[in-house]
Amino acid sequence: MADKRSFVLEPDSCDGTIVPSKKARTEDDVVQRATTKDDKERTSLLAASNIQLSGHAGELLSIRFSPDGQCLASASFDKDILCWRVYDNNENYMAIKGHRSAVLEVHWFTDGEALLSCAADKTTRCWDAESGLQIKKLCEHNAIVNSCCPLRRGPKMFVTGADDATVKVWDMRMKKSVYTMRDGFPVCAVAFADAGDQVFSGGVDNVIKVWDLRRGSSSSPTLLLKGHGDTVTGLRLSPDGSHLLSNSMDNTLREWDVRPFAPQNRCTKVFTGHMHNFEKNLLRCDYSPDGSRVACGSADRMVYIWDTNTRKVLYVLPGHTGSVNEVIFHPKEPIIASASSDKNIFLGELVH
Repeated sequence: MADKRSFVLEPDSCDGTIVPSKKARTEDDVVQRATTKDDKERTSLLAASNIQLSGHAGELLSIRFSPDGQCLASASFDKDILCWRVYDNNENYMAIKGHRSAVLEVHWFTDGEALLSCAADKTTRCWDAESGLQIKKLCEHNAIVNSCCPLRRGPKMFVTGADDATVKVWDMRMKKSVYTMRDGFPVCAVAFADAGDQVFSGGVDNVIKVWDLRRGSSSSPTLLLKGHGDTVTGLRLSPDGSHLLSNSMDNTLREWDVRPFAPQNRCTKVFTGHMHNFEKNLLRCDYSPDGSRVACGSADRMVYIWDTNTRKVLYVLPGHTGSVNEVIFHPKEPIIASASSDKNIFLGELVH
């Protein structure tokens, strides 16, 4: 958010110029260390039960596994997106350059053929996942774009939220946004409903808003989810699309029932233990593929994972030396990845 974080903006144009990817960093640039404490109960195909990936020159702000789980994309304050091999030698095989300021969130489209990113340079960009070439550059927001999220099923559509207090929905087949919703407050997190008929947004007013796209561009949400006491920093839809997970600077993680005709009290669970601090980082959250676990980052340098049903903390994992800004689950195996302000990524396998 512009009022809570400062970024150095560089001159940039919106002429749609294709920016080629750069050669991946050399062995001297990328330091990779693998450690394992006990290989007797290995639960994944990782080279070691715990792996550290280093290569970014700035704070790690977002990470995402590819749909097939073979690759990992990481986004950083250093303006770059790096792509890594999850298995074998954990190679940093591509560096995607083009953003002019901190990259705040990165996603893969469901087919794994393209990446989506948003940044403090006020742009949202799409990249070819194989070549790293920029295939789309969107400049309609006039402030920092804090969050982006693709539609999980169907056409290549996605939603973005920015400090200009707008939520925009895009279709890769169109040159301009297809919907614009005016939130009234800076937007820090967005998510797309599986049916493609709704988007969710959260921001500095502490309220999660549900927007019905069947009403077109609208200045009024169809539903308000109230309960958080501070800025909403992360949103994630459950694997079956029935619930929404939200993280907030009030130090709570909440689950909401977003099904039609759900009971009026839609907040079904509250998870606690993690924390935010004066850094005001946008800490994201995630569901495991089967929905049985949830996780999020924490400013106390720990990785937190809860049991969704009991709300009990299952893991508090140390290792990072800076704020953990995002924790994600692998789509196929019991593996988690964490990204931190210490410029490092950890890959670790979970025991059953």
